[in-house]
Amino acid sequence: MTPVLTRTMTRSLGIPEPAWHLRSADAESGIRSTGASGDEAGPVDDGAGLPAPPELALHPLRASLGFTFREGDLAFRSARRHGEVFRSEFLGGPGKVVMISNPAHIASIMGKPDLAPSATRFSPLRPIVGPDSVLTSVGPRHKQQRGLLLPQFHGRAVTAYQERIDEATARRIDEWRPGETVALADIGQAITLDVIMSAVFGIEDAVRATPSESAVRSSMIRLLQLSTHSLATVVQLINSRSREPRGVLKMVLNPLDRAIYGVIAERRREGADGPDGAGRTDILTVLMAARGDDGEPLGDGEIRDELLTLVLAGHETTSNTVAWTFERLTRTPDVYARAMEAARSGDDAYVEALINESMRSRPVVPVVARELLAPWRFGEYAVERGRITLVSILLLHHRDDLYPRPFAFEPERFLGVKPSPQRLMPFGGGTRRCLGAGLALAELRVVISEILRRTDLAITDAPPERPQHRNVTMIPADGGLVRATVRR
Repeated sequence: MTPVLTRTMTRSLGIPEPAWHLRSADAESGIRSTGASGDEAGPVDDGAGLPAPPELALHPLRASLGFTFREGDLAFRSARRHGEVFRSEFLGGPGKVVMISNPAHIASIMGKPDLAPSATRFSPLRPIVGPDSVLTSVGPRHKQQRGLLLPQFHGRAVTAYQERIDEATARRIDEWRPGETVALADIGQAITLDVIMSAVFGIEDAVRATPSESAVRSSMIRLLQLSTHSLATVVQLINSRSREPRGVLKMVLNPLDRAIYGVIAERRREGADGPDGAGRTDILTVLMAARGDDGEPLGDGEIRDELLTLVLAGHETTSNTVAWTFERLTRTPDVYARAMEAARSGDDAYVEALINESMRSRPVVPVVARELLAPWRFGEYAVERGRITLVSILLLHHRDDLYPRPFAFEPERFLGVKPSPQRLMPFGGGTRRCLGAGLALAELRVVISEILRRTDLAITDAPPERPQHRNVTMIPADGGLVRATVRR
């Protein structure tokens, strides 16, 4: 969106400026617990006589537009005005929603997936990755898929990817010319795409990739580029209730689908019908060897949905976390100086704290959703069965009672601290926590450390980059622009 259109929409929604990302380091969010009873949460019988949460005084159309275009500003304004639990209604999509940010409330629904399953049927990614991928499925199917794929992203599997991470990072930094302004989201994307393509398809060398394998990569980049276009949100809204892509979205996905199906066909011709087929150990080979509950192999459509999900989710959050990290660092000189010293002296604890603070202050996935299959208590309020609960990770990460000076960028707050999964949740939580979290953290450690170690970046007094919402993610509008003055 253009700045003029953004300001106009902000005023029309009654959202005061400055926007949340422009608030000073000393500002408070106004989000905190109301007391011991405010932390009580869980399923109840018919609301137990408790009142409903306060409701936003917005028509469903205005609420939908506000959440779509200015999710963060609408969430912060509403929490400041109504408290840590409030409800609204959207036009289309999930309909009636309640937004929460209290750790106890979050734990109550994350710990009961049978009563509060994922509301993925309303995800804007559903028509892209399909209704039955590991990202959008629920219940036994999701459990089966997660069990199949989880070993590919943990323990020894992540260690096996380490050399690929190191090589991809070194190559991209070597291509970075001093004095050139670059979008770190693009560099992060190039690195993480190299790694995820290796994990998912077994592509170790882009030069030796088949035409179909190369087309998957180029089509994926094209899809992400188009998703930041001003019309992308309109396309998203048109497809919001659809199981399958329609119109422009279907046209955009066609080249990517052809490429993925082309790779699957190539592997079938190789005879890769088991984990050791053609000597491959990549995720595609694992999926082709898998059997469903009926004992039958997965169909090409099912494999396509899983592959697209893993490639899309496997690099999107990581590349934008890299971009947000340096967007923050180049605007906080003291923190940047200490981070450089830490990376160059091998202070891994500070680098880890830096990554946690980056993911806290700018969570790439700002909200996750659960569908209540029973009436639920959230503190002094109760909501009815069937309402969609939006867990605002963005608000959670900016609570005054959890993070003093929530708008300040202070990695020190995580030194010597192991964050609670209900207080810091950049990868979601519960049984839906991101499959690739382990791989993502391994990539972040290497990429951020190497950029700090091998480059000197120019400090800027430019305003913070505006958060832009793309499908379910929150990315820096300019891609995390930085300029290297020195490359080592």
